[in-house]
Amino acid sequence: MSLIRHSGRPGLLWFGLAAMLVSAGALVSVPGLLRTDPGRPGPPPQPASSDWAEHSPAETRKQIRALPRSIPERIQISAIKVDAPVVMVGRERDGELGVPPLSRAGKAGWYRNGPAPGQDGPAVIVGHVDSKSEPGVFYRLGGLKPGVDVRIVRRDGTAPVFRVRRIQRVPKKDFPTDAVYGPTDGPALRLITCGGRFDAARGHYTDNVIVYASPATDRWPAAPLRI
Repeated sequence: MSLIRHSGRPGLLWFGLAAMLVSAGALVSVPGLLRTDPGRPGPPPQPASSDWAEHSPAETRKQIRALPRSIPERIQISAIKVDAPVVMVGRERDGELGVPPLSRAGKAGWYRNGPAPGQDGPAVIVGHVDSKSEPGVFYRLGGLKPGVDVRIVRRDGTAPVFRVRRIQRVPKKDFPTDAVYGPTDGPALRLITCGGRFDAARGHYTDNVIVYASPATDRWPAAPLRI
C-alpha cells in the first residue's frame, strides 16, 4: 500500500509507520564504523550547538507549489563540497531504515516509501558519515549553517533548492520522530547522518545529526523541465 496520498501530502499511514519503526528500533541509526586507519581524517565536524536554528529576516516566505513525484538522482551542497549520487533505500528486515552499503559510502540514500524531494511532506535522505577507510557523503554535514542551500537533481529534469533552517544533534535513543516525519506545511527535506562521540567499543557514533530544510522560494522550479 502506498504511504503517500494522491495529493502528495504525507498520509497518517506514513507518519504512523515511521513512528512505529523508530519505537521498534533506531530507524535512522546510520552506522559509523570503527576508526582503525591512523591515516584517515579526524572526527567529522559537529553543529555549533545541539540545536541551532536561524532565520534571515530579509527572506520573504511565500507559498510555493509542490512538484509532482520524481526520483532524486543527485544531491549538491556546495558549502560542504557535496555533489553525490542518490540511490533509493527502503527498510531492512529488522525495521531500520536502510542506507547505501559501506562500499558505496560516497552515495546518499533517499527513503523511497516517503515523499520525494519537492513533493508535499518531509523527504528523507540519509548518508554515512564515514567508513573504516574514508569519509562518507555526509562527513561534513554537521558543519552546515542555517541559510545554506541544498540542491536536489531529479529524474524529471527539475532541481528544487532547499534552504537549511535548523541543524540538530541528538542521542540516537532520543530520535525526534515527530519533528522529522511529522506533517509539514508544504515540501520539506531532512538530511540525516551520525554524529557526536565515537564509541570505539561498539563501533558506532552515539548521536544523529539532522538537518531540516524548506524550499528556497527564490530558487524553486515552477514545473518539470522538458527533457
